Amino acid sequence: MSDKKVVFEKGIDAPDFSLQGNDGKVYTLSDYKNKKGVVLFFYPKDNTPGCTTESCEFKEIYDDIRKLGFELLGISRDGLKSHVAFSTKYDLPFIILSDEDRKAHEAYHVWGEKNMYGKKTMGVIRSTFIIDQDGKIMKEFRNVKAKGHALMIYQFLMQ
Repeated sequence: MSDKKVVFEKGIDAPDFSLQGNDGKVYTLSDYKNKKGVVLFFYPKDNTPGCTTESCEFKEIYDDIRKLGFELLGISRDGLKSHVAFSTKYDLPFIILSDEDRKAHEAYHVWGEKNMYGKKTMGVIRSTFIIDQDGKIMKEFRNVKAKGHALMIYQFLMQ
């Protein structure tokens, strides 16, 4: 796996995006200026064990995150049909955005070389970004483990 180096320093502008969600609507980062901020998590693939674990853990604390004034958005390269099925199967309450062309992945530097079982491949580096109401990076979490990650994000938001 890649290292956990910081790419975005605190306070810089988060890359904007315009992506379609599993509800069919198009979302941009600027849609959330009336919120305290956005928790934006990138994950590799719908219906895989780690991504299901991470998404379901975020589901369990979704209301708590929203009570703190933040919105939660997931992003993967899967298409909308996959996102709808994944969201429905696990009753996920948050929007999942489709980034099939990898533009958002590349803008956030979460597409890169990974070392999986000794083999180098290109793929999604599981990462989460906390973005404030002005569209500035508050904190980035790169190359995270799926299990327990949602709670780590919630604990950060509680500070």
